[in-house]
Amino acid sequence: MVTKSEQATPSGSTDSGSPGESEPDEPDESGEPTLPVAAVARRLGIAPSTLRTWDRRYGVGPSGHTTGSHRRYAPSDIARLELMQRALLKGAAPAEAADYARRVSAETAAGRTQPERQAEPAAPADQDGDWLSDIADQARSQGSPDPRGLGRAALAMDDESMQVMIAEAIEGYGVAATWDSMIRPVLSAVSNRWVHAGDCVELEHLVDECVLAAMIRATPLVPAPRNARPILLCCAPGERHSLPLYVLRAALARRGLGTRMLGAALPAASLAAAVRRTAPAAVALWAQVAANGGADVIEQIPRTRQHMRIFACGPGWFDTDMTGRVEHLDDLAGAVDRIESVVLGEADSSR
Repeated sequence: MVTKSEQATPSGSTDSGSPGESEPDEPDESGEPTLPVAAVARRLGIAPSTLRTWDRRYGVGPSGHTTGSHRRYAPSDIARLELMQRALLKGAAPAEAADYARRVSAETAAGRTQPERQAEPAAPADQDGDWLSDIADQARSQGSPDPRGLGRAALAMDDESMQVMIAEAIEGYGVAATWDSMIRPVLSAVSNRWVHAGDCVELEHLVDECVLAAMIRATPLVPAPRNARPILLCCAPGERHSLPLYVLRAALARRGLGTRMLGAALPAASLAAAVRRTAPAAVALWAQVAANGGADVIEQIPRTRQHMRIFACGPGWFDTDMTGRVEHLDDLAGAVDRIESVVLGEADSSR
């Protein structure tokens, strides 16, 4: 869980608000310049609170820090953190990565070896190699958020940094671009890792929870929606993958469109009852897998006196024959545009 103060803290700023954190570089006793927590966090791409956690739990904080003074990191301290982060990205546990970083730093200081020549902590055989290469292959160079920082935070299980990165990307690029260019590559890499190695389930769960929390926070209330009748959002019966619906809801709400979120695995009878009760302008029905998307699901949605459009969203509908009142949508950005156009067009025609 993230505290209220931490949620509002960008990864590049301090979470304590103390004036010493923003001071320029100051030399330590050896005359070398030092950096405050915020600057080191920016350099590593993690949250300032994560640095404090690493210091408290694993003893990899600033070597010259004394109680009551602000933390300032010397070059040797930063090099030790970079060693720890590199070990984490190779799949080592945090405690093991910290031990490795401390050992190599101590031996380097004693002049016995160089960091590059030290063997990094061994990861399980199925974790050899940098899984972030899958994410890097999907990264777009310009005009969209970079997924690699999110991937590094996910691998370190740094939920605070993940939520800050997602929130900043949403504000800078929008919901659809953040989902397509930042979040999906990370989820895809985790999924591929699970398929080939059978691990990373914990990462998938953590990323899902962070994305869900970020999308809920990014969804504004719409007290005066532009659409006269709501848009129902729900998963097909048996479909548990509801995360894309929350992304869609956030994107629609940020355009002033009112929705009703019915969530995962909604029974067909319950969907029919909701349609009769709300007379929606549209229903967006998500199916991740083909087993949950079928013509029989669509057929159980009742017709209403007022025109209602059904949008079959997700890859689970690829093999389903669509009737005249059903339209398949797979791309999030395109789905938002299309739903907005149809719903507002219906509102205009009813005036």
